[in-house]
Amino acid sequence: MRAPFPRRLHPGLTALTLTAALIGSAAHAQSTVRLGYFPNLTHAPALIGLERGTFQKALGNAKRDARSFVSGTTLMEAFAAGQIDIAYVGPGPAISAATRGLPITFLAGASEAGAVLVARKDSGIKSERDLAGKIVAVPSLGNTQDISLRHLLKTAGLKPRADGGTVTIASIPPADIVTAFAGKRADAALVPEPWGAALEAQGHKVIGSEKTIWRDGKYPTTLLVASTRFVQQNPKLITAFLAAHNDAVTYLNRSPAAAQTLINRQLDKLTGAPLNLRVLQRALNRTAFTTTLNLAALNEYADLNVEAGYARSVPNLASFIYRAP
Repeated sequence: MRAPFPRRLHPGLTALTLTAALIGSAAHAQSTVRLGYFPNLTHAPALIGLERGTFQKALGNAKRDARSFVSGTTLMEAFAAGQIDIAYVGPGPAISAATRGLPITFLAGASEAGAVLVARKDSGIKSERDLAGKIVAVPSLGNTQDISLRHLLKTAGLKPRADGGTVTIASIPPADIVTAFAGKRADAALVPEPWGAALEAQGHKVIGSEKTIWRDGKYPTTLLVASTRFVQQNPKLITAFLAAHNDAVTYLNRSPAAAQTLINRQLDKLTGAPLNLRVLQRALNRTAFTTTLNLAALNEYADLNVEAGYARSVPNLASFIYRAP
């Protein structure tokens, strides 16, 4: 699947940042490992690894420098500038980065599904087709939910306003979406959990579940990626971090009640407020945690990147997947 030109440049992945990525992190010493992630439930493996201290333990003498971002777009800006070594990020920005030549390696899967389309309770929206003439929020332009939304709009026979349609796509950080709904700055939102469950708890309506967003819920929402140079220069650290990541995913699946407490503790630290436990449980029920990289789903998502105008062609994603030495 090819398009002659990308209709829009992926935010943050400019020629300047790509150049910085190519020359930036090679000299960075392994004494510090810089980790990027989001304060989202879909990044729960990161939250668990941080809260339990297993990431730092796995890294040994290397210092862990963990940095929280509001979206994949902003995280990949830092990644492209050589400021992040390992990251939890959605497939949209990760695939766009690979398409544009950023030296990135896909290490493992982290989560699947865990995103919902929510309509403001007084918006009159009951289905995707009702989004015509409305403002729909996503965490950032070019991120995974933005790309998913554009595909949903196409399926419903709609287009974004920027492409000659009637739907306005607005960039609103997930942590701000509750106040955005209250202030009527958005009529609907496609958001990762736990923000969808938080909106639903206030009476807003889920019009697209995690299963109807795409592939009956069998799609990657978060990947674990790393700078290719960092992978090549620090094979032992990568092996150790992958073991800690696997441990976090196992913990989430085997001890969900205990994991819920740790996740909420991390969210409290990052956002200043813990979630209602019922909200968190509902969000967890919509999210699956896995280390598996679903190449078929990733290739289909690469097609959606092209469809959305964020890439001109589909890369061979198999070449970006980590192979243990």
